[in-house]
Amino acid sequence: MQHCWEDWRALWHARALLWVMTRRELSSRYAGSAAGVMWAYLQPMLLVGAYFLVFDVVFSMRMGDNAPTTRLGTYLVVGSLPWLVFCESLSRGASSLVEAGSLLQKNALPPVLFVARSVLAGWVVFVPLMVLLTLGYLPLSGFGWALLAVPLLLLLQGVLALLLAYLLAILAAAVRDTLQVLGFFLSVGIYLSPVLFPMSLFPPAWRWLLFANPMTALVLSYQSVLLQGAWPELSLWAVTLGWLLLLAWLLDGLVKRSRDELVDWL
Repeated sequence: MQHCWEDWRALWHARALLWVMTRRELSSRYAGSAAGVMWAYLQPMLLVGAYFLVFDVVFSMRMGDNAPTTRLGTYLVVGSLPWLVFCESLSRGASSLVEAGSLLQKNALPPVLFVARSVLAGWVVFVPLMVLLTLGYLPLSGFGWALLAVPLLLLLQGVLALLLAYLLAILAAAVRDTLQVLGFFLSVGIYLSPVLFPMSLFPPAWRWLLFANPMTALVLSYQSVLLQGAWPELSLWAVTLGWLLLLAWLLDGLVKRSRDELVDWL
């Protein structure tokens, strides 16, 4: 992991610049709007409110006996919020190097800085929202030791998004079709995860297919903590760590092969 380690070290040395770039990234997304950066928080909160209102209040839809909770809207929120942030991090992170091509050609900045900026901008919004969601779900989860898993899950999801976004950003610099392929997989990926339905509704013989989505284990872990007040199973931690190790290994090889050609691709 020598080549990746050099990038992470450069990222740490440029952490002050990273924070400035992240704040500017958020500001530029909502430039000209009256609410400004508040829209980054309002949009997910309105989505959460719509799920509760439509599925739990208006239609009073209920789930089966094997689901982690009986209320559909309550179930959808726990998986949808992490999934939406993950998709945004990947889509913005994957295109970050292409968009910063002219700047990288003129300045000797570490490319990972631009990927990290895109991912961190989403996390600045996501973490406070997850804290509020955790507090709101205390009547279901209870105030138990399982809540200590939430910060660990947030950290793991952030690392997962950064590794995968950086990997995709390099591929997008080499082959622009990567962005179109990514858009397709993100649109169908929600159906290969327990975000919209519990694992019990998926055919047992095909449940392994859900774990081809790197977010499946994390979504199940969030559901375990917030809906049932239980510490995530050891197998879920193992799957997540397995994804992290695989992505780190692939990224290290890709960084090594592209280091001398990346700027030319852009």
